[in-house]
Amino acid sequence: MSHNTYGHLFRVTTWGESHGPALGCVVDGCPPGLPLTEAFIQGFLDKRRPGTSRFVTQRQEPDAVKILSGVFEDDRTGGPVTTGTPISLMIENTDQRSKDYGEIRDRYRPGHADYSYDAKYGVRDYRGGGRSSARETAARVAAGAVARRVLGDGIMIRGAVVQIGPHAIDREAWDWAIVEDNPFWCPDAGMVATWEAFLDETRKAGSSAGAIVEVQASGVPAGWGAPVYGKLDGELAGAMMSINAVKGVEIGAGFAAAAFSGEQNADEMRAGNGAPRFLSNNNGGVAGGISTGQDVIVRIAIKPTSSILNEVKSVTRDGEEVDVRTKGRHDPCVGIRAVPVAEAMMACVLADAKLRHRGQTGR
Repeated sequence: MSHNTYGHLFRVTTWGESHGPALGCVVDGCPPGLPLTEAFIQGFLDKRRPGTSRFVTQRQEPDAVKILSGVFEDDRTGGPVTTGTPISLMIENTDQRSKDYGEIRDRYRPGHADYSYDAKYGVRDYRGGGRSSARETAARVAAGAVARRVLGDGIMIRGAVVQIGPHAIDREAWDWAIVEDNPFWCPDAGMVATWEAFLDETRKAGSSAGAIVEVQASGVPAGWGAPVYGKLDGELAGAMMSINAVKGVEIGAGFAAAAFSGEQNADEMRAGNGAPRFLSNNNGGVAGGISTGQDVIVRIAIKPTSSILNEVKSVTRDGEEVDVRTKGRHDPCVGIRAVPVAEAMMACVLADAKLRHRGQTGR
């Protein structure tokens, strides 16, 4: 299998399967001298790990990360720092229940990668989808923690769920302070009860729901990204689309901009303190593929979880028509746990952009 690596100068290669002994990543291109501990990385993994509420999969994985290489105890700083060599991170799988997938060994789950993997490779790991499982995203979150060290404390990356099923938040009620105080990463206190009732009903019905996640990065300086084939928004779109179950990406106003007039869409400017002051951010902090200094804003649309208890029509590997239902412990809305994953991919894209900008301009 090819294409397991993302990035140009800050490069992340993930490895492992959903029901294998472990999964992880190798981060190459990280500058030396940055503080990095397992505890720092673990803080981000804990936000993504399963089993944290009744609204996500009940698979019990501690997602404990181990740093295998790339750091060294520095007497001058009193703690481990990156050495500039490849950083290898490993997360063991401890709660696999492969028997849950015995019934679909030779059956394709509609909407999942079962058929497409089989068509391409002639073999597939039916235990949770193997490499196509969202379990792979744990390694991305670990890599994203390293990327945040590259970016430094001046850049803040944070995400929230803004819609589950047909129920969207009131953006006027947005409050970042409550995002981590509810099981949905919801920034609208008034929407939490609605999502609870909706997902309880969805889960009991044996079905699943989709979601929209928004990620914002503040403190990104103007000038990152490159015109034409290295556009920052293009890199972001590609990185976000690589996340499991993502079927759409918006930058800034996104598809809504198609209904705007030129005057409405223009991010007008006035003189500021050393840099222009923008009166809006319809372009999501990127113009001409280069960051403007505004907040970088990305939204991703996540489809409903493909593995559901209700029967759906499918076929076997031999072409026999069958009905398929998937046993096991699956997220009724996989978009909930996508927030730290989308944050991680934003961090990886921006870390790569920072290093590429420094390499070209010296700044």
